[in-house]
Amino acid sequence: MNILQLHLILMLATTPFAHNPTPLISAQPNPRNPLISTSIEHQSLRLANDPSTVQWIRSIRREIHRNPELAFEEFNTSALIRRELDRLGIQYRWPVAGTGVVGMIGSGESPVVALRADMDALPIQEMVEWEHKSQVDGKMHACGHDAHTAMLLGAAKILQELRNELQGTVLLIFQPAEERGVGAKSVIEEGVVEEVNAIFGLHLAQKYPFGVVASRPGEFLAGCGSFKAKIIKNKNHHTLAEYSEFMQGSDNPVLAAAAAIISLQNIISREVDPFAPQVITVGKVQAGNEIVELSGTYRAFTKESFNALGPRIEEVIRRQAAVYQCTAEIDSFGEDTIKIPPIINDKLVYGHATRIAREIVGEENTTLASISMGSEDFAFYFDKVPGCFFFLGIRNPRTGSIHPPHSPYYKIDEGILPIGAALHATFALTYALHSEQ
Repeated sequence: MNILQLHLILMLATTPFAHNPTPLISAQPNPRNPLISTSIEHQSLRLANDPSTVQWIRSIRREIHRNPELAFEEFNTSALIRRELDRLGIQYRWPVAGTGVVGMIGSGESPVVALRADMDALPIQEMVEWEHKSQVDGKMHACGHDAHTAMLLGAAKILQELRNELQGTVLLIFQPAEERGVGAKSVIEEGVVEEVNAIFGLHLAQKYPFGVVASRPGEFLAGCGSFKAKIIKNKNHHTLAEYSEFMQGSDNPVLAAAAAIISLQNIISREVDPFAPQVITVGKVQAGNEIVELSGTYRAFTKESFNALGPRIEEVIRRQAAVYQCTAEIDSFGEDTIKIPPIINDKLVYGHATRIAREIVGEENTTLASISMGSEDFAFYFDKVPGCFFFLGIRNPRTGSIHPPHSPYYKIDEGILPIGAALHATFALTYALHSEQ
């Protein structure tokens, strides 16, 4: 038994083993591509397209959609996942990061590929009227995480049926709390990805037409940080009478906050590389005579620029407060603030995933994505493991799949579910062939 096998056995030892959809786009054999086994690929597609599998994935998605749960509250969703993994005969570890589940298929040997789906919902009242509408007031799966979970379970079913074809090991990470930006970190802290060689994830996207797979090598999604600040009138300096001729009103926290907001914009316009997109936004200001509270966000695409923005924002606010004889209290790392690094796709893993996408959805439905200011806590995995993150298009006006994530009218075309399952499964099944090249 090697060290990797022992690690995976110990990781799992905490738990007993326990509308008409749009047709899946069929792949065409590609004999010119030596990195992909068309036999495995077409078996994966055949299983994903099986009517019973399509119905099963759809029913899982609808069950999760009716019962949305917020970050770190995904107890019923976790139970559903474990129920289905038990039925499939797939080993798993639970709990992970509170409510998460990590399944394992394969030999326990290298290479180890991880596939990830997020599970949490949003505090939004669903406005879509349909048979499987959210049954929980004020909560809704408005970002597609119900579909992500269902697609990964679909991939699990395919992988389990083709486990004799699998070289190496696949980890199925059902992750909590993506919407809070901390779920991936919690999974990593429990050692789940220590032996992983590559990780793959995707997100449904109305930006792209149904069935289109979009990503890019290198910088893809922006890192996202937030900050909160209080600018406080300083009551400890000399009396106004002593400095009445030159200091009247100088300790005005409103003026200090206004100056800080303007100076923050100068960071973007005067200090950063104009060819490296960055954003600082102050989105909330609450002012009074004694205290001004402001909060905002910042985004950037490289780790260097992202990591530099936070300290510079803090420096500017403190110094502008001092100019106006005020003090500043700044929170950049508290419970109510977030810091998610950029998504930077590994070029080799991206290349493999792109070849898979072309085989599954066709060359014409595989596109190079533009960079996006959106953020995803999937980025934390890249600090440990090379990987790639993709968008899977679901825009279809005919089925009403047109509204963006976090909208109360968010709706998906469920025909996408077997496509997502096939992409996950085929990536994992063929990764060992790719890594040996």
